[in-house]
Parts: sequence; C-alpha cells; structure tokens
Amino acid sequence: MNVMRPQSGRPLNQPGGPLNQPGQPLNQPGQPLNQPGRPLLAASARPWAVALLAGCAILVAVLGALSARQTTADRFDRAVDAPVITWFNARPALAIRLAYPGTLIPAVVLSAAIVLACLLAGRRNGAVLAAAAVPVATGLSEAVIKPLVHRTYLGQVVYPSGHTATISALAATVTLLLLASPPYAARALRILVSAAACAVAVIVVIAVIGLRFHYFTDTVAGAAVGTGTVCGLALILDRPAVRRWLRIA
Repeated sequence: MNVMRPQSGRPLNQPGGPLNQPGQPLNQPGQPLNQPGRPLLAASARPWAVALLAGCAILVAVLGALSARQTTADRFDRAVDAPVITWFNARPALAIRLAYPGTLIPAVVLSAAIVLACLLAGRRNGAVLAAAAVPVATGLSEAVIKPLVHRTYLGQVVYPSGHTATISALAATVTLLLLASPPYAARALRILVSAAACAVAVIVVIAVIGLRFHYFTDTVAGAAVGTGTVCGLALILDRPAVRRWLRIA
C-alpha cells in the first residue's frame, strides 16, 4: 500500500514528517505544547523590572535602618505629616473612607476580579500574579519587615504601611497587566485605568497619614514593598519553566 506523501516528499508518519515534528500537536499547528506561553514582561522591560525591584529593596532596607525602633516622628516626617493631619482633624470620616481601598475586603474583591478577568482572557500567568501579589506583599510587610524594624506610632508597629503595600501591589498588578496587553487593545483606556489605579494608591497614602496610622516614610516603604513584590513575582512567572508549566497545567 502506498503511503501518501506531502509536497516535502516525506511520509506523514515517518520521522521528520509533518505529523511527527517534535512538539507539534495535531490540533494546534504551530503551537507546541512544550513552548512557554506569552510572558508578562517584554524582553526589553525585564532589565527595568530587575532594577526597580533592586531599588525598592534598597529603599525599604535603608529607610528601615534609619527608622528602626523609633517611637516618634523624625523632623522630615513631622514636616510632611503635620499639614495632612491638621487638614483631616476636622474630617475623620472622610479619611476613613479614603483609606478603605487599602483594607482587606476591597483588596480581596479587586484581586478576585483581576484573576477572573485574566482567566477569561486566557492569561494564567496574570491570574497567578493577581492572586499572589497582595498576600505576598502583606506577608512581607506584616510577618517579616515590621518585626525587624519595630518602628511604632501611638503604640502600634507601623513600618512599612500595610495599607500602602496592599494598594500599591494592586496598582502595580493592574499597570503591569495592562502594559502586557496586546497592542491592539485601546491604548488610551489602558493609560487611563493605570493612572486611576495609581491615583487611588496616592489617596490611600494621604488618608492613612491623616488618620495617624503611619508616618510618611512608612507609606514610602509600603509602596516599595507592593511595587517590588509585583516586579519580583512577574520575573519569577516569566521564567521559561514556570511559563511552560502554566501553559500545560
């Protein structure tokens, strides 16, 4: 019986034939199962993510060393915090509402919404990033850095700001995922949503200072923890082995 041959002259069922090309599934021509999926960061963006991660880590370490075991604000924090506290003294309810996005329930709801959107778009790596960003940032802040630095404000350990780490992790996640969107996605809308997420983070920072939950430098460190966490997770998720595992899981 003759074996049908393609134009290449090789039998379909022989080694090297079209049906036996390594990693070429029958139902998805040109999409090998052993190839990693689309990364979160473009190749040109990875060095910047590494630099940003390093910068965030250095900033948290330096500020932590300078503020370790402090029980009162230093001159710089007093200068920044005083006008904010004064303005919110007559508006405590407003400050509480403005700080709310940095608390647990909104963070869980927003993270779940981002995870769902990523799964619907087929971005498993984005879903993992959104699911992990806030827990990892919060864990670093509460379980690792705060006990080490032990800076207090009105008797509470405050460095770095957990509110700020939470909202910064969410804002960084949204920004990164939008930057990683296909080029045909609406550029103006992506910029607008990213700017809105960053604006909410800034509002939370101002509110927690006004509520006397944190010194200004606590919020700077919190923003660094949240942003650095997202950069670190994105770099891990972009490792070829991780991307390959997410593709076939």
